[in-house]
Amino acid sequence: MNIQQLYEFCLTKKGVTEHFPFDQDTLVFKVGGKMFCLTSLSDWEKGTPSLNLKCDPEFAEKLRAEFADIKPGWHMSKTHWNTIQINREVPDSLIKELIDHSYDLVFKSLTKKVQLEVLGS
Repeated sequence: MNIQQLYEFCLTKKGVTEHFPFDQDTLVFKVGGKMFCLTSLSDWEKGTPSLNLKCDPEFAEKLRAEFADIKPGWHMSKTHWNTIQINREVPDSLIKELIDHSYDLVFKSLTKKVQLEVLGS
């Protein structure tokens, strides 16, 4: 997976917006104003890309036990976020599933009003 593929995959989801709320390096994808995916652009340039994705706590533990390249979220809640190293042992197909999972978790946490706004966009 490359940064363009990540970008296009995230933006195909309903209501997704991109932001740089922390600095000019950290690309954040949001739905309904809440983050579901973060990545460092400079890490992609260095060849060490990773993503921070929200994850169900039990599923997060299972993934961390199965993959050395999935760790507790860096600078995030270690219970609800994972950091996934890209282009290593975790297949792109699983990474896309985990992006979907993160998006779905965040979408479901939105108020019904915001969910309807997102679906209408």
